[in-house]
Amino acid sequence: MCNKKPNVLCIAGHDPTGGAGIQADIETANSMGCHACSIVTTLTAQDTRDVMKIRPIEVDLIKQQLHILCEDIRIDAVKIGLLGSASTARLVAQFLQGLNAIPIVIDPVLAAGGGAVLANPELTTVICQELLPLATVLTPNSLEARQLASEDGDLDQCAQTLLSYGCQCVLITGTHEPDDDVSNLLYDQSGLLKDYHWTRLDAEYHGSGCTLSTAIAAQLALGETLTDAVESAQQYTWNSLNSGYQPGRHQYVPNRLP
Repeated sequence: MCNKKPNVLCIAGHDPTGGAGIQADIETANSMGCHACSIVTTLTAQDTRDVMKIRPIEVDLIKQQLHILCEDIRIDAVKIGLLGSASTARLVAQFLQGLNAIPIVIDPVLAAGGGAVLANPELTTVICQELLPLATVLTPNSLEARQLASEDGDLDQCAQTLLSYGCQCVLITGTHEPDDDVSNLLYDQSGLLKDYHWTRLDAEYHGSGCTLSTAIAAQLALGETLTDAVESAQQYTWNSLNSGYQPGRHQYVPNRLP
């Protein structure tokens, strides 16, 4: 009998294209040697560019799934993506408070790549006030960081505001910034820990944030230190993007299972 794999619980929406959402999480966790458990928070109608409609799953069903799952399977890390509603976010926060101290990675999905809004003000407030205090790592892109922190420009100030909610670390990704390369900034309560620089790729990608956040969660579940997990997850994500492909007419998707 083979040794047990670490179990990563992925809580996110379903993307029919397979580029993002829960399928991206499962592919990433599995490719890193973990077992992926999944809770679908929302169903969506979307293509590889934008989301046209979302329908949150009933909160009672999500609650039952979480309870039954954790009665059976030990969870070694959690990744949270699209939540879909404030009530779902509150439920997830309550659930996480009942777990033993395990790594929690939050990818705050606030908008689709094509611009569709995926989080209303009430949901954003619950994320900040109830989920961020539980986060080991928060992984917003620069647009999400500014929205969550209610800051217009300076990413250092955004990070400090987000850390003030209680999360241990914030990794702000810089693909939306106008720099020649991509600068990803890792902060903890002491300030800027590291500025990672990556070659900017030409294509636009669907599912990069899901890949990165789940890769961090998987590395933490495998026992990596936080800084090593963040760095190796970025390398994995960059490699997946660099070998990405175009399944449809719009954005490329990461090649997570080469």
